[in-house]
Amino acid sequence: MTPEELADALRRGPFHLALRRAIEHRGLSLARLRSHLSRIDIHVAESTLSYWQRGLRHPDAQHALTAVRGLETVLGLPPDSLVVLVGPRQRGGRGRRHSASFSELVVEGPVTRELFTEVGIDDDRANADIELLFVHERVTIAHDRSQGRIQTRIVGFAHREGIDRYVAVYHGESGIDIDAVVVTATEGCRLGRVRRKEGWVMFELMFDRRLSDGETFVLTYSVTDDSGIECPGYFRLYREPSGPFLLQLELPQDNLPARIVQMVRTNDSLPPTMADELFCDRGYMVNAYFPAVTPGIAGIGLDWR
Repeated sequence: MTPEELADALRRGPFHLALRRAIEHRGLSLARLRSHLSRIDIHVAESTLSYWQRGLRHPDAQHALTAVRGLETVLGLPPDSLVVLVGPRQRGGRGRRHSASFSELVVEGPVTRELFTEVGIDDDRANADIELLFVHERVTIAHDRSQGRIQTRIVGFAHREGIDRYVAVYHGESGIDIDAVVVTATEGCRLGRVRRKEGWVMFELMFDRRLSDGETFVLTYSVTDDSGIECPGYFRLYREPSGPFLLQLELPQDNLPARIVQMVRTNDSLPPTMADELFCDRGYMVNAYFPAVTPGIAGIGLDWR
């Protein structure tokens, strides 16, 4: 974290990003930060600090200014540099909840930050002004239990004038040849820049024109992964609350998994917060419907025992 990056975050906001950058710059853990605040008689729960820096909660302008000024003192920031970002939550997206970072959702999340940095995109702000109204994904599982083609359709809503792209990320299984993964834009968009590293591929889906504020859009794309690695299931990362998600897995009729489970996790290192058994229909299709999605990981797990 450079002083220039910190200064830019303090100048532009939003609050959660500026706070996170300041904490990174000082090199403090949240426990140490809380301890420093206590020494100046300001008491804030470590969980609250975590929520604030992740954008899952926002300091209340009426009741939290003392704590925010304490953060400025402990973090060595100019007076009022964080206070001015507390204000109405309109900054950065009409009061919508800010995105969770990839690092908070998956262990290997920092790799995505490097990919975004390569193309000059702030991964905390990617798609920040796009609301997902509906996502439909259909995944084909081959006879050898490997994942084949993923077809994705997104219905979205623009919360800002001039949005020209949607940025997507695909994470393959361990041992994947990420250079062999094929991304295709099929409807409402064209493929922009693509970057790959380890098991990740990040790609831009460019709209045919810049969107108007309040405009609804539809785009479809596909990802083909012919690596031949046994598929443990398919999961989609959600960095902010979104509308319904329909996931369909087309299974090989002569090589069905022993168990199929619809799951939700807050991140990939924690046990599921929801796990419901599913069954395929006569067409060897299994369907998982999520009426609404909160930040985390949602999908279908396959047990091939």
